[in-house]
Amino acid sequence: MESGNELVSTLSFASSSYTSNGSSSHNMPSAGHEPGACLDMLSLTKLSGSLEKLLLDAEFDYSDAEIVVEGTSVGVNRCILASRSPFFHDLFKKSNAGSANGTKPNYVMTELVPQGKIGYETFMVFLNYVYSGKLKSSPTEVSTCVDESCAHDACGPAINYAVELMYASATFQMNELVLVVQRRLLNFVDKAFVEDVIPITIVAFHCKLNQLLSHSIQRIARSDLDDLTLEKELPHEVLTDIKSFRKQYDQDLQHDNGEVNFITDKRIRRIHKALDSDDVELLRLLLAESDITLDAAFGLHYAAAYCNPKVVTEVLSLGNANLNLRNSRGYTVLHVAARRKDPSVIVGLLSKGACVSDSTDDGRTSITICRRLTRPKDYNESTKQGQETNKDKLCIDVLEREMLRNPLAGNMSMSSMMVADDLVMRLLLLENRVALARVLFPREAKLAMEIANAHSTSEFAGLAASKASCGNLREVDLNEIPYEQVKRLQLRLQALQKTVETGRRFFPNCSEVLDRFLEDDMQETLLLENGPLEEHSTKKMRYMELKDEVLKAFDKDKAENNWVGLSSSSSCSSSPKAIAHHKAKKRQLF
Repeated sequence: MESGNELVSTLSFASSSYTSNGSSSHNMPSAGHEPGACLDMLSLTKLSGSLEKLLLDAEFDYSDAEIVVEGTSVGVNRCILASRSPFFHDLFKKSNAGSANGTKPNYVMTELVPQGKIGYETFMVFLNYVYSGKLKSSPTEVSTCVDESCAHDACGPAINYAVELMYASATFQMNELVLVVQRRLLNFVDKAFVEDVIPITIVAFHCKLNQLLSHSIQRIARSDLDDLTLEKELPHEVLTDIKSFRKQYDQDLQHDNGEVNFITDKRIRRIHKALDSDDVELLRLLLAESDITLDAAFGLHYAAAYCNPKVVTEVLSLGNANLNLRNSRGYTVLHVAARRKDPSVIVGLLSKGACVSDSTDDGRTSITICRRLTRPKDYNESTKQGQETNKDKLCIDVLEREMLRNPLAGNMSMSSMMVADDLVMRLLLLENRVALARVLFPREAKLAMEIANAHSTSEFAGLAASKASCGNLREVDLNEIPYEQVKRLQLRLQALQKTVETGRRFFPNCSEVLDRFLEDDMQETLLLENGPLEEHSTKKMRYMELKDEVLKAFDKDKAENNWVGLSSSSSCSSSPKAIAHHKAKKRQLF
């Protein structure tokens, strides 16, 4: 199951063979040191390699039946499948259609496995095990994602591949392979995001894997996944067990609150039912006659996850939903849409102003979410002229273009360390600008930072500290995991972005002075203590010019905004020494 070297089943090829009466044969060679035991092992190895040729080498294609998987016909040898699998033994025994007229019997995978999906690559790995007794490594094109920072130990494609292999193993009754895959899925349950545990729970339910099902139910029950999500995605029997499990831990319910919550929940469910039925007019009526708003019902989140894209567009046209509202799990609507991977929904949200750089509580952006759910096979699929682009790739491309459209947001879909490095550089620039504004325009800078709530985020290390305490800006806190570091840097970045935007809106002339200063190639002239004495007069003259520009800019902003009681001298209290000290810090950074 794991990437890397080929894995060999702990059970021999003969361990899962079936006799003509359907009973299992267990003629394993002795583990002793007799020459006969060694000969048996050598013979089994050669037999395994020879049978594998029937599957992999076109020169040895003597197949007598075909199974269609994802539109591709796979030739199989019925005698091998029947001897190894009770399922195929019964299937071929009942159906010999095509044998009489010389054509190969044809079977369709979706009809053989109606409750689950088995992809082509997964079926080929399963067939290889059936023929050779060896379990090959997971095909990277379908068992990994396109996020370079992902370890692929619990991402969406890794889980889906294991789920598909379980459907094949359980449906076709390869019991020893079921045990191997179940161990892998049990490991996923503890590592994966809880929403990715849902497909594991479903396959455990359909394949009657009690241990895996119990473990999955407990993980979901202890999570913050809401009942509405579970009702949409899980079988009723599983949902009942989860609710029963949750009640054991629910100690805070009061009768009165429960009655109020019941009424609210009932109204919210009506809103969701109207969305399910694509009835936006009914939705309008429900919102008009109720005190439950679209945001309170997380109606846009629900529509983005489950409804027709046209319904999402109509709900957006109502204009009364907060596009960047976070649900109980910290997901914006765009995060939900990224999990769904529908390009029309994503484009609709972005066109209405959804913020592409917003991250979840654990530091994932919508691009990261989409990438970790996309297989290389789908992302790298070549598209011929006139054919539709793969929707997974299209979603990622749309989100990345939107991210690049905002130069301050940057591309935050890279690996954790790459993201951290990118944020470091952007923070250096923004912290430098804000720090300079605090030197030149202290009152305006303070007001802009208060509006942006920038004081609530930790200042980037070294920018406000003295030279002695600057330290290494890229120094890693070993107690801080990567996504926490990225989240902390993103929060500071967002606060500084809002500070700069506020300054541009309310203090445009001051901002223009800052722009010119930061672009000025002669910035070093403000470091009065640097250079020979004969240059000091030139530097001092440049400082006086800058101070004059600052005073004029402030007076202009003051006049344009009809401010009263603000003194330009109180605002611009910079001294050559203060500016020089700021510039010295900037030189340390770069």
